[in-house]
Amino acid sequence: MRLLNKHKRGFTLIELVLVIAIILILASVSAIAVNDILKTSQKGASSASQAVTNMKSKVTDEENDLKSKGF
Repeated sequence: MRLLNKHKRGFTLIELVLVIAIILILASVSAIAVNDILKTSQKGASSASQAVTNMKSKVTDEENDLKSKGF
């Protein structure tokens, strides 16, 4: 009968699998959060782009109005 070595080194397979599973769970949660942030920022960028386009249109209209009045 072998004596149990109380000073074993290394990790068991179950410990390694659990650590990998935890890392995968954290990575998937992070990926979902990043995806939501990207969608929100794209919506914000789209809104900002639309606002700039609207402002350009208003400036052009005002310039044309001033030109038609002789300024």
